[in-house]
Amino acid sequence: MNPHAAFSASYAAARAKFLEAAGAAGMALRAYEHPLKGRDGETLAMDVALDGSPDAEHLFIVSSACHGVEGYCGSGVQVYAACDAEWRAKARAGGVAVLYIHALNPHGFSYARRTTHENVDLNRNFHDFGQSLPVNEAYREVHDLLLPAQWPPTDGNEASIAAYIDTHGVARYQAAVSQGQHEYADGMFFGGTAPTWSNQTLREVLRTFGRQARRIAWMDLHTGLGPSGLGERIFACENDAKVLARARAWWDGGGETPVTSFYDGSSTSAKLTGLMWTAVYDECPQAEYTGMAMEYGTLPILDIIAALRADHWLHKHPGTPPEVQAAIKRQMMNAFYIDTDEWRTQIIAQARQAMFQTVDGLGSA
Repeated sequence: MNPHAAFSASYAAARAKFLEAAGAAGMALRAYEHPLKGRDGETLAMDVALDGSPDAEHLFIVSSACHGVEGYCGSGVQVYAACDAEWRAKARAGGVAVLYIHALNPHGFSYARRTTHENVDLNRNFHDFGQSLPVNEAYREVHDLLLPAQWPPTDGNEASIAAYIDTHGVARYQAAVSQGQHEYADGMFFGGTAPTWSNQTLREVLRTFGRQARRIAWMDLHTGLGPSGLGERIFACENDAKVLARARAWWDGGGETPVTSFYDGSSTSAKLTGLMWTAVYDECPQAEYTGMAMEYGTLPILDIIAALRADHWLHKHPGTPPEVQAAIKRQMMNAFYIDTDEWRTQIIAQARQAMFQTVDGLGSA
């Protein structure tokens, strides 16, 4: 398959392409329909395709669109994989069943937003909500600056943001914004005060498809951090030195494709809370788990945050003129999906390499 053909220009097209590819490959399909409709009135769903035996001891999860708009990239990887005969033969020969979860957050995918329909960052939403939630005091300092009364921001607002960065540094600014917060429901990186639809549905998927597995690997596909086109392999497990060593043995390619970790500061990601992969420990406690986020770079981090600021501001101001809305949505798409064949080819090549490595890793002692 030509890499270009695997990607789509809308959620509806991406869903149709994924279902067609998985169906043609003879995969078992299940749709978990979202309660709302999409931007164009289309049905929204978390679609699941299982390639392999439902009784397989080794399960590899490949998921997309945790952060909706990032699904434009992740869906392309999944569609390409479903059509890749060499990859599918590799997994079968290794006794690995592959579970594709297409559009963890279909609403955000359809509307080109990073958040769910509840304005929640799904990857900050996995908490025990019966306990006290973490407090992001640094976010309190910047919330009003991030989402001013008017858009585009005034020169004064931009100067205040610049002064914060000059004082604290870009890394502190990124962490303040992105770590996750539970106080401002209309704010950025809101982790919610209850499990979202996507949270609850993903847990059902894990219970249904993961409880027979002895070993589970998970590659969750993301975009937005790091150099354009580079897939950073970010460790996505509990802070355990033995598990990190296993992940690096599987995926670091002899040092050519390093596995980074926000626990030790080697990742472009800030240290986060409420992460989605923690659900594996809850729903599949019998399995040995090894996971990573494949984070593909697009634009510099300040451009990414600027796009997210604009999108959150638009969410708070639905009466914004159509031309401004369209400009903000273009800004979001440009921030999370580089529309060139060169970028798409890089995405497919790196995902494919990691997927082959995963089968070898699951089969190792």
